Amino acid sequence: MGWVESSTSFQKACLYSRLTQPRTIATLAPPMTPSAAESAKTGCCIVGGGPAGMMLGYLLARDGHQVTVLEKHKDFFRDFRGDTIHPSTLELMYELGILDAFLALPHQQISAFTLAIGGEYFPIADLTHLPTHSKFVALMPQWDFLNFLATQAAKFPTFHLLMEHEVTSLIEDNNNRVIGVRANTPSGPTEIRATLVVGCDGRQSTSRAAAGLPLHETGVPIDVLWFRLSRLETDPSNVLGNANYGTFAVLIPRDDYFQCAFLIAKDSLATSIQPAGLPAFRACIARLVPFLGASGSDGKARVDELTDWDQVKLLSVQINRLTQWHRPGLLCIGDAAHAMSPVGGIGINLAIQDAVAAARILSPVLGSGIVTQLTLGHIQHRRELPTRITQFFQVMVHGFLSKILGNPAPIKPPLLLRLLSPHPFFRRLLARFIGMGVRPEHIQPH
Repeated sequence: MGWVESSTSFQKACLYSRLTQPRTIATLAPPMTPSAAESAKTGCCIVGGGPAGMMLGYLLARDGHQVTVLEKHKDFFRDFRGDTIHPSTLELMYELGILDAFLALPHQQISAFTLAIGGEYFPIADLTHLPTHSKFVALMPQWDFLNFLATQAAKFPTFHLLMEHEVTSLIEDNNNRVIGVRANTPSGPTEIRATLVVGCDGRQSTSRAAAGLPLHETGVPIDVLWFRLSRLETDPSNVLGNANYGTFAVLIPRDDYFQCAFLIAKDSLATSIQPAGLPAFRACIARLVPFLGASGSDGKARVDELTDWDQVKLLSVQINRLTQWHRPGLLCIGDAAHAMSPVGGIGINLAIQDAVAAARILSPVLGSGIVTQLTLGHIQHRRELPTRITQFFQVMVHGFLSKILGNPAPIKPPLLLRLLSPHPFFRRLLARFIGMGVRPEHIQPH
């Protein structure tokens, strides 16, 4: 059996998850032994225990390769992360034979999306016709998803997960080939040598910066404010987007609360929103989504649950991509290779598709001890087109959103949306793009 470095704080965080959200079950892999932590050589060293890193580690260990995943945090318990598991990812879990176990965890399901614009409702996506076994988006806190992958991966003896291992730099040989990483740990600095290092450490990637890989930035006109408000059983569950009065919000339904994404103009939190005060912000939400501003039996509205700016988290939205995802001994995938906008909730699923493609291409050669630039370039070639198309779509949506945010008057729904929304073909086409993405990957059977 593989091992996972555990900690008291990890167990406390998962206990907190169970206590504060009764239907959330955080699974734990067995704690590691001290001797395992001293291992300084592996086949593949994965920097970052997010969705891409955990899936890649799982798949390579499944193929019998030695894999070490380094995660800088003590646990996975961080809110306001992507928690939409799309049909493409659910299909991968079906192919791996773990879908039933995954769906046994507490989650919500959405099979259709509706957009509310100017007080009118427009169905925009119908997932019930997708050629997948799960014809819905599963909503699950990301810490539960990552704990699930860690537990499944720990069943393989070649999988190793080291928590509280923050990578600080790369190790290179005399030919400038990456041969490992340096990391800070609670026990002090350590080095881990590897045949291949894979950077899966997100949009602020240390491995990418250390490698000096060229990054192409795309201007983004929006940021996102994340917060949560309580949810009632009578609230709509499929009306995700709400646009009106120069504002736009997405309500992601969880069991007893909404995870809310409130879009704002780029860098406007400190310059205009906070100076206007929290009451003005609450009033803005209530005007956009009236049922959140309606008084309950206690005389209070749900927007009144926001009492401090500390409850509101800022996501500085980025869209970028590496022009080259690799150099000798190093590959970047997921957000480390291409930061995505939260539009469509596509980022986590695109990262997982990267991991599946990388595992399929790397597995036949990783055991030889040599991974060539040609092999790494094959992975980029396979995944770059889906990335470019998805980012192009997000940039187009940003253009629409920037016009909304700049107009405080009541919004008039676009004519094109009025024409397309009634047609099943449009709703199925958009569902396929959001639910399956461009060039969905598949698991090779053993």
